Amino acid sequence: MHVFITGASGHLGSAVVPELLTAGHRVTGLARSDASADAIAALGADVRRGDLGDLDTLREAAVEADGVIHLAFRHDLMQQGDMATAGAVDLAALAAFADALAGTGKPLVGTSGTLMLAGANLGRAGTEEDVLAGGHRVDSENFVIGLSSRGVRSSVVRLPPTVHSALDVHGFVPSLIAMARTHGRAAYVGDGANRWAAGHTLDAARLYRLAIESAPAGTRLHSVGDEGIAFREIAETIGRRLGVPAVSVVADEAADSFGFLASFVGLDAPVTSEVTRSVMGWAPREVGLLADLELEHYFAVAAP
Repeated sequence: MHVFITGASGHLGSAVVPELLTAGHRVTGLARSDASADAIAALGADVRRGDLGDLDTLREAAVEADGVIHLAFRHDLMQQGDMATAGAVDLAALAAFADALAGTGKPLVGTSGTLMLAGANLGRAGTEEDVLAGGHRVDSENFVIGLSSRGVRSSVVRLPPTVHSALDVHGFVPSLIAMARTHGRAAYVGDGANRWAAGHTLDAARLYRLAIESAPAGTRLHSVGDEGIAFREIAETIGRRLGVPAVSVVADEAADSFGFLASFVGLDAPVTSEVTRSVMGWAPREVGLLADLELEHYFAVAAP
């Protein structure tokens, strides 16, 4: 299969591309810079120059491929607090893929997040069957799933807030560690009993491969190993590894300790992956988040 991937040079892409190549697939990655192009080529994939705003390029690449995995997202806009624009860019890119793939039966694998289920106030762990009516990234997820009625074998991988591994250098975990270093404390909100799900990068890469190969049309999948870790445990582990205290802050002080993550750190969002395991024959193989935080890669400091 010839697979076109956006975000191929990023955290997830750097694991998904080798996973696909090892399985015998051909991969073309979207590159918006020379550095991205070099990284994609170094992984052994073909390079297509462009970015998420180049809608004609996205359509052409999807037409030429046997399937599409959409990993890219304008995280820079998200960190600036402009989720509306980030969401609009994402929807426009997906609409371009829809133009190219409708009626072909080809697969499109989109990306979403489990943390959004916290807004549903479920009172239990979220599942793949829980669906929200709308929201910035929710709209993209629902759009992809809806393509199953337009002749696209569409599916969505929901990622937990912490997708961890040695490949993770800009995600939520490195951000929390950097913030703890800066403030001299590893913070949590209130009693820190709110739970975050987590999953390993390599387990996620394997799920994306399985999804592009065989996910049933209209399927939501959870790339989750740890169904819910108390945020206080995450903060205490980071604090111990850095030699700084883990401290509670009130919600009104979260912005001072967490910056762009302030609206997320107090959310309670445990989720299961039982449906994914059953439908896809997938199960996590790698270490969990707390065990990964005991390894050196998250805390090594480059020499000056």
